[in-house]
Amino acid sequence: MNVSLLTCTPDPERVVALAARLCYSPASIGELREEISRRDARNLVRRVLSMGHASVLEHVTLTYGVEGISRAASHQLVRHRIASYSQQSQRYVAANFGYVTPPTVAASPDLLAGYERHMAACSRLYAKLMKAGVPPEDARFALPNATETKILITMNARELHHFFALRTCRRAQWEIREMAKRMLSAARERAPLLFETAGPGCVRGFCPEGKMSCGKPAEVRREIAALGKKGGA
Repeated sequence: MNVSLLTCTPDPERVVALAARLCYSPASIGELREEISRRDARNLVRRVLSMGHASVLEHVTLTYGVEGISRAASHQLVRHRIASYSQQSQRYVAANFGYVTPPTVAASPDLLAGYERHMAACSRLYAKLMKAGVPPEDARFALPNATETKILITMNARELHHFFALRTCRRAQWEIREMAKRMLSAARERAPLLFETAGPGCVRGFCPEGKMSCGKPAEVRREIAALGKKGGA
């Protein structure tokens, strides 16, 4: 899996601070822009995040490039509707058949051997269909959910907070959780203040999962706190 942050709104924390100040000031945008110092921006952003006035975060967008995730993971990803996606087509691009292996499968030699045989059989059938003249849009029916894909993702900062709350939780499926952790790490490197409280519910207080909680909030907090720092994921 490869996750890279391609673009981010310039000076994102100042943009959020400007939007927050604008709502309550009679001054012009130009005057406000000159007035907001770096310290003011930090205070305003922290206040906005603590009060839950998240609409101003929507003025900041981040675009990621993700490669080497499975179609199973990308199907989960695109359920997050407030975002823009561009995914490599299996209709117009014949698959160079790479696939993702779950750790639970890789941990068992017997299961792994059977899994790899199945993937090889899928690859052979796909190639046979293509050679017989079946169009890629139909030949792809033989490909499994494990097939690797690549996708561009653009989300605003508010939606990213929501995405990270759901997908960095230990109850999230392992592959999209790993992707979300890498996305959060990159976001914190670019806009540390905007995303310093991002993560699952237990990072900010109690776990919202109730009886389905992993039961290890302190461990999760340490893990999420390390993201975006030197040595973090």
